[in-house]
Amino acid sequence: MQQLHQQIKEGKFPNCRKLAEMLEISTKTVQRDIDFMRDQLNLPIEYDPLRFGFYYSRPVANFPSIEVTEGEIIALFVAQKVLDQYKGTPFEKPLHAAFHKISDGLRESITFPWGDLDASFSFRNLGSTEADIALFESLSKAVLRSLEIAFEYKKLGSSRYEPRQVQPYHLACIENQWYLFAFDRDRQQLRTFVLSRMRHVQITNAKFKRPADFEISKHLVASFGVFTGKGRFLIRLQFDAFAARLVSERRRVLAGVSAVPQTGAKI
Repeated sequence: MQQLHQQIKEGKFPNCRKLAEMLEISTKTVQRDIDFMRDQLNLPIEYDPLRFGFYYSRPVANFPSIEVTEGEIIALFVAQKVLDQYKGTPFEKPLHAAFHKISDGLRESITFPWGDLDASFSFRNLGSTEADIALFESLSKAVLRSLEIAFEYKKLGSSRYEPRQVQPYHLACIENQWYLFAFDRDRQQLRTFVLSRMRHVQITNAKFKRPADFEISKHLVASFGVFTGKGRFLIRLQFDAFAARLVSERRRVLAGVSAVPQTGAKI
C-alpha cells in the first residue's frame, strides 16, 4: 500500500495491471488494496478513464498513520535493538531502512521517555555471519518464485567447492546463521546449506513445485539447531547441583526434553 500511495502521489496514474506487474501480485489483490485505502483509510482515490489510472482528488501529504498501543511501541523498540546485532554487516542498511519506513508511519499518540527504554533493554549475541546481501536477495527470489538454482558449495571440513543444483524450499536464520533448505537434484534428498559457504549462485528458468507437506517447523521439530537425524533415542544427562540450576532455568529447545528441577541434579 505504501508503494501504491507513492505511485499515485507522484502522479504516475497507475492502474491495477501495471501495479500487479510491478509488485508481482494479482490484479485482484491490487483492487482489494485500493478499496481498503479508499474505504478504510479515507484516501481520496479516483480513477481517470482518460489516463487509465488512479489519482488523488485532493492533496495527500503522507500515508495515513497507524495507531499502536504502548505495548506495541515497546515491542517495536525491542525489535530495533535486535537489529543492532547486524551492525557492520551487509544487512545493516536495508534492515534499518525498512525499520524507519515502519516507524515513520506511527502516530505520536503516547509519550514516555525513550531513554528509560534504552536503559532497560539490551541484547547480546555470539556474533552474526557475513551473509552477502546480493546472495540473500537471489536466494529469496528463487524461493518465492520456485525456481531451481545452481551454485558451488564448500562443505564443512572440505577444501574444495562442489557444483550443486537444488530446488530451494526455505530460508531460515537459526542461531545467527542463515541456512537454505533445498532438495538436492543429484542426491535426491532434502539438504541444508549455509549461505556463507555458497558462491556463484545462478537462478535457472526451471520451475518446480514445493511439496505440499513441507513445513520447516515439522522438519526441525526434533532437531538440535539445524541438525536432524532418524529415530528416537533415550538420553539421560546428569549435572551437579550448580549446573542443574542453570539448566532448569533455560527454556527447553528439543522436543521430548523435560527438566526435573526438583531433583537438583538431572534433566
